[in-house]
Amino acid sequence: MQKVFNNKLAIFLFVFPGILLFALTFLVPIVLSGYYSFRDTLSPGTPSAFIGFANYTELLFHDSRFWLALRNAVLLGLGFILIQHPVAIFFAIMLDRLGGKAEKWFRTIFFIPCVISVVVISKMWLSLLDPTFGAFNKMLDSLGLGFLKHAWLGDSSTALVSMLFILIWAGFGWGLLFYYAGLKGIPDDMYEAASLDGASGFRLHWRITVPLLSPVITVQITLAMITALKQMETVFLTTNGGPGDSTQFLAVYLYNKAFSASQYGYANAISILFIVVCLLATYLSNKLTRSDATEF
Repeated sequence: MQKVFNNKLAIFLFVFPGILLFALTFLVPIVLSGYYSFRDTLSPGTPSAFIGFANYTELLFHDSRFWLALRNAVLLGLGFILIQHPVAIFFAIMLDRLGGKAEKWFRTIFFIPCVISVVVISKMWLSLLDPTFGAFNKMLDSLGLGFLKHAWLGDSSTALVSMLFILIWAGFGWGLLFYYAGLKGIPDDMYEAASLDGASGFRLHWRITVPLLSPVITVQITLAMITALKQMETVFLTTNGGPGDSTQFLAVYLYNKAFSASQYGYANAISILFIVVCLLATYLSNKLTRSDATEF
């Protein structure tokens, strides 16, 4: 085995298939996307002209819909980080303390939304929030709160909040699962020692649980920002960015530009900026979470 590891040709033969697969599936498409982003291309294979940075100039300085989509994606990411994750940590702690059969049942119940098809989830929420026949408005009627009835996904004043709620709910199980697994890796001795030193309740978890979960939190925050930026399926199947552009997200906007408006070169410019934004979000989330972890 040592002879194999010392043989550079053998190492190359083992590594080359993976490098080739990575290049064909990731690097080549990115390079082609960058190439098309500098051209006035309506669809792949059609004649096009080189237009330089015109697509990027239009996108960054004249396209308000792009900035609206980016803002909505950032709001969703903040919703994941500030709402979904703290609640997921809280319920993970509760499940960890619960134990027994009840722990298994609740763990399964919380994870159910994550195994349901995106199409089913989208259609379910469209039905629940239907302004006329939806169960949510019917419930408000039965509670004597009929004056609160609303077209939750059909009104620009409430569509974004409703969409954020749906997306946070749909991904809650994944966050809970990660934090629950992280809690299982924390030795009970740490809690016992902290309890003997006088720590209890919120302080116990703030000083012990959160610092020891910091690697999981770092990964989760990074995934949350990337998920928010590339969010498409649920939005596309429920509102398709409407009403107006109130629920427009980056991936939905990119899809509509490429396949609905047939602006292929412009859509590729969006995809390149999309990659840049994802890399920047990943860098900032890693930097911030690591700096926070060093303070404990």
